[in-house]
Amino acid sequence: MKKIAIVTDSNSGISQKEASELGIRVLPMPFYINETMYYEDITLDQDTFYARLAEGADISISQPMVGDILDLWNELLREYDEIVHIPMSSGLSGSCETALSLAQDFEGKVQVVNNQRISVTQRLSVLEALQMVRDGANAAQIRQQLEDTRFDSSIYIMVDTLTYLRKGGRLTPAVAAIGSLLRLKPVLQIQGEKLDAFATSRSVRQAKKTMIEAVQKDAAERFGGAEHCVFHMAYTHNPEDLDLFRQEAMAAIPGHSIEDFYAVALSLSISCHIGPGALAITCCRRH
Repeated sequence: MKKIAIVTDSNSGISQKEASELGIRVLPMPFYINETMYYEDITLDQDTFYARLAEGADISISQPMVGDILDLWNELLREYDEIVHIPMSSGLSGSCETALSLAQDFEGKVQVVNNQRISVTQRLSVLEALQMVRDGANAAQIRQQLEDTRFDSSIYIMVDTLTYLRKGGRLTPAVAAIGSLLRLKPVLQIQGEKLDAFATSRSVRQAKKTMIEAVQKDAAERFGGAEHCVFHMAYTHNPEDLDLFRQEAMAAIPGHSIEDFYAVALSLSISCHIGPGALAITCCRRH
């Protein structure tokens, strides 16, 4: 049986500590803050990021450096026969396309998964890949399975402020100004590769209700019923709000363990665009 390494990036929400415990490798995403480079969970933690964001610092995201990717792959291939590399969604970053291009020089030893996942759904792909390794699958089989099931998940995100969406060019200034005046709480969705609008709510309570109903509908109509799903959650710098939201979601979708409602801070690549105070819930079919 071939020895297979699993690689992902920090957009998965998997910390360097958890990566070590799982026996995988996580490429940290690079960020520039006022033209100084930082690496997520290496030289840039959540508190520092949000403090600099609140100060109005100039923050931009970069892909993992080509040299960092190649160095990691070459290091792993001295110990492993093959690599499964699971980057963030190709629809949200060019890092997947970069990895796919680089992998062409590795004669099939590096399989890059293009399954349009991010945050807790990307993390779930990593866990599924680890299980497939234990079951004896090779790297190409793991990549194929993860890509075949790419649409077996959905994400809904409530944004607390429109400021960062406006800065990122996703809203016109006029729409953002109206939204701020009315204190609207937009709900965004990720279905496959795109981050898009889903609904507009007039309160946090209504937005949470909208998201819970959305994942319930996806579970029933797309994924064979809630009993076949997990409902992971994420947040941006508001763990107390997340705890309450998780309690509400578990009450609305009974019959699931706390592990089915696993929660983690959203990756900083997404947080850059939506700012603090966001809440997210996902629905993923079990495999």
